[in-house]
Amino acid sequence: MRARWAEARRTDVPQRQADPYPDRVAHDDGAVSYRFALRPLWILSHLFVLACIVGMFRAGFWQLDRLHQRQELNATVAARATEPPLTLDGAAALVDAVGVEGADFRTVEATGRYLSDEQVLVRNRSQNGSPGYWVLTPLADDASDHVVTVNRGWVPIELVERPDGAELYAPPDGPVTVAGYVRATEEREGLGVEDPPGDLDTLSRVDVDRYDQQVDAELDSYWIQLSLQAPEQAQRVPEAVPLPPPDDGPHLNYAGQWFIFGTLTAIVYPLLLRRRAHKPAERHGVPEQVRDETVGAAP
Repeated sequence: MRARWAEARRTDVPQRQADPYPDRVAHDDGAVSYRFALRPLWILSHLFVLACIVGMFRAGFWQLDRLHQRQELNATVAARATEPPLTLDGAAALVDAVGVEGADFRTVEATGRYLSDEQVLVRNRSQNGSPGYWVLTPLADDASDHVVTVNRGWVPIELVERPDGAELYAPPDGPVTVAGYVRATEEREGLGVEDPPGDLDTLSRVDVDRYDQQVDAELDSYWIQLSLQAPEQAQRVPEAVPLPPPDDGPHLNYAGQWFIFGTLTAIVYPLLLRRRAHKPAERHGVPEQVRDETVGAAP
């Protein structure tokens, strides 16, 4: 009789359900633990976020460096605009003495004749948001034996593609007087296109050394960015290429944005880790609904 009573007592006791996640680490439900953050996937997440923060701050400092370069350029252009214009002899002597960078944006004047047969275009140049080309034409100086590359300005791509387009932006036949700015030759950077050898109708940049390879005369080592020409072009093309605007550009705003993004990431990511650490079900990898049913089923 006593044995039957004991058996009935055992069958009346509610049985604890088996844990559907037996491999999870047992913690008190109210405890805070960051052990989940040591899992491999979380470590990869930490490294990725750290790399993003470092990259954002580096981008911010890079924009500040660009800002300082822009400010130095503005100061250089303003200072050299007040100096008297050079002749081609004077420009050549200055370039020989201080290099092209030391003469960059000095004003220069010359009178001579364009070598129109040697003219080329520079690809992928825009102005006021419109695509087009720069027009390079050598100028032989009447007062010396100098031949200098003149960037006569910008022409729209539609004009170049017209059958009669070249006639519309052709240089004057007679003597011309030009005024402009000394500019340093452009060099290939990074993955930029390299022009092949031979006589080309278009170039990828104002590379005076490359241009000199297909011009019979020897070109001076710099080029002139044209501002004024007499006589003027009959069709008002090419349009003169303006100097960079004397402002700071968007670099300070971009730097501020990168610093804000980096700071927010550095603040928000630890808060997300803290939130997860305070949620035991998420910390153990157990869905909330399953966790609640498992805990609630136990007496």
